[in-house]
Amino acid sequence: MFASTNYTSTAIRNYTIAAVTVLTLSMGMGELFNNPNRIATQNTIDNYSSYIGAGLVSYAQSSLK
Repeated sequence: MFASTNYTSTAIRNYTIAAVTVLTLSMGMGELFNNPNRIATQNTIDNYSSYIGAGLVSYAQSSLK
């Protein structure tokens, strides 16, 4: 069945499979990275980071007294 294929058609098939795989995975990774739930969580973490930093500074100052 596959005995009649030559090197060129096999190489083209393999490169096509690799290209489609990379394209599909990169689109999936893009969707995961730009997920609205993840962005909202990151914004929440960014908003609370200033409070956490202020708490750490306050704790450090009180422990040095």
